[in-house]
Amino acid sequence: MVQNPNMTHLKISEPVVLPPLWIRCDGSDPEHTCWFGAEPLKAGSKITGINFYMVTCDADKTCFANLEELKMAHKVKHRSSVVMTKGFAQYELIRAAAIEDTIVESESNIYVDITWNTVDKILETPPLVSAATLNIALESGDPRSPVYQLYRELQFLLALAEGLKTGVTEWPEPLGSESAVELVQEFLTGNCCLHPFLIKLFQKIKCDTTAVDSSIKSIFTERGDLDFAEQLWCKMRSKCIVSYQKLVKCFTLIIKSLEHGEIQPWIHQGSSSLLSKLIQQSYHGKIEVVSLSGITPIQMLLEIGLDKMKKDYVSFFIGQELATLTYLDYFISTSVDLQEQVHRVQKLHHMLEIMVSCTVLLQFKHENLFPLTQICMKYYKENPLNEKHVFQLPIRPALVKKFYQNNHPEIWKVDISSGHGPKEVKTTWQVSTNPPVEHITSNNPGLLSDSTVNGSGEERTYFITMAKCSQVHFT
Repeated sequence: MVQNPNMTHLKISEPVVLPPLWIRCDGSDPEHTCWFGAEPLKAGSKITGINFYMVTCDADKTCFANLEELKMAHKVKHRSSVVMTKGFAQYELIRAAAIEDTIVESESNIYVDITWNTVDKILETPPLVSAATLNIALESGDPRSPVYQLYRELQFLLALAEGLKTGVTEWPEPLGSESAVELVQEFLTGNCCLHPFLIKLFQKIKCDTTAVDSSIKSIFTERGDLDFAEQLWCKMRSKCIVSYQKLVKCFTLIIKSLEHGEIQPWIHQGSSSLLSKLIQQSYHGKIEVVSLSGITPIQMLLEIGLDKMKKDYVSFFIGQELATLTYLDYFISTSVDLQEQVHRVQKLHHMLEIMVSCTVLLQFKHENLFPLTQICMKYYKENPLNEKHVFQLPIRPALVKKFYQNNHPEIWKVDISSGHGPKEVKTTWQVSTNPPVEHITSNNPGLLSDSTVNGSGEERTYFITMAKCSQVHFT
């Protein structure tokens, strides 16, 4: 009434356009109404009418409507001779994909949204000419991931970085009963004369990941060019370093060996850690004095870990031709402090997990991984780490059809519309596996599907929602 300029007895000289008004309902009425809505219609600054909405969520199986009946009801209600239909379907893909016949279940979610014009029947499978968007929300740390060991390595790096901030470092539990002095396998060959402790320290590094098939191994493989500092990091993070005292002892022995010329290990060009600088100085027969006290040993270990992990990620993205070194420069830059460097390495790992998951679970090829990489990198150059962020990639439905064609959609809906511009009216019919609104829960009986889900025979609840609108024009 207050929006209607014809209500002159209210003596409102200049009606103010109100914001949309939505009333939440408990669904206890015969039609199970969950929302009423009203939104002003405007032409410029002038109020021309009101759009009214009613949203219902019904658990009665008789509400599983016929499309032709829905179209006819819309025509009658809105006195329309022509209607248009638009379909939408959302399929969850990560539950439908499996590694070694095990359904992948985690906080992660990969799903596809598909839209198309001209719907022929309720619950039809989207045609291949539809528009599709892949939505990826992936959390790192799934033990079944091919890069899980790299994730554990990252966790140790984060623990060191946290130790620098707080002064308290949580050291990992040793992975076996052997101590550093019990490890007996030579690391270096040739004329390098190593301290006996260092010979025991540097055993050959082996990947202790669980067996994965050859297609997964080809995605992310351990680098074969680890230098002295990187191999030192690998040993310190696994079996040897379980205390601050042990860390100091290791660095003391290494520095003494460098000072006495007992070793001349090789390191990658461009390594920025303090240990790498000491090694470079040892080539010239003299190294600076380093006081192994306070946070220095932890910072030294963190630096060589950062160097190693940066090279791991660079090796993947460049090796798979997903990015250039120039494009990766932001993520591997040493011009920012150590904490920010660690934060950027976390971003690299999250992107790696996304690429590996899409390759393993969805069999993505380079033509799809490349644009996804660009989307992820653009986001992470502008935003902090957020593993709940949904990355979106436009794709062709055919790319993922085999993962959803035999599965039920999480959401399927059809929009029936008529009119144009401000006079457009719409009727929406939707079926979903989750309540369409937060105050309608699965305590409502919903629709029970007697079909199987992923072959498990699991019974699922479906919610059928109808949204109708009507218009009142003031002029």
